[in-house]
Amino acid sequence: MGLFDALFRSSEILGIAGETLEFALESAEASHPNEYMGMLRGTEASQLGLDRDGLVITDVLVIPGTETNSVSATVKTNQIPNDVRSLGSVHSHPNGVLRPSDADLQTFGRGSVHIIIGAPYRRTDWQAFDSHGQQTTLDVIDVELPDAEDFFDFTQADIDEELR
Repeated sequence: MGLFDALFRSSEILGIAGETLEFALESAEASHPNEYMGMLRGTEASQLGLDRDGLVITDVLVIPGTETNSVSATVKTNQIPNDVRSLGSVHSHPNGVLRPSDADLQTFGRGSVHIIIGAPYRRTDWQAFDSHGQQTTLDVIDVELPDAEDFFDFTQADIDEELR
């Protein structure tokens, strides 16, 4: 997706890819008893074989320098990429509470969807919120994600095309 395409893409978030949700749940569980935090990125639904306009959350970026403990996760905001595919955040609450804290609400300004995952980190132990901390619905979508190995399979022509 080039910059022009990104500026005029659909802003509707259709949901989160099932594999992406599983990754976030597993990462949160692996971080327990500390919180886990990452930034969410999306892909145009049409690039995933869906016949709809909108975005699907497909990636979780772990930001270098993120500090976590059992009650908080702090991201160094200067390390967050200025990314047109950025949609929001995901973090865990090891205590299992699926409501945003006051500190969470302060971080919700960056992006339009924020996911909180709670212990014991099952497929049902998460909730999505909008940028104001209001609970929202986020569908889990079964799509085939590109192979991670394909991420590094590109040429200079691919880079030039992306920059156009």
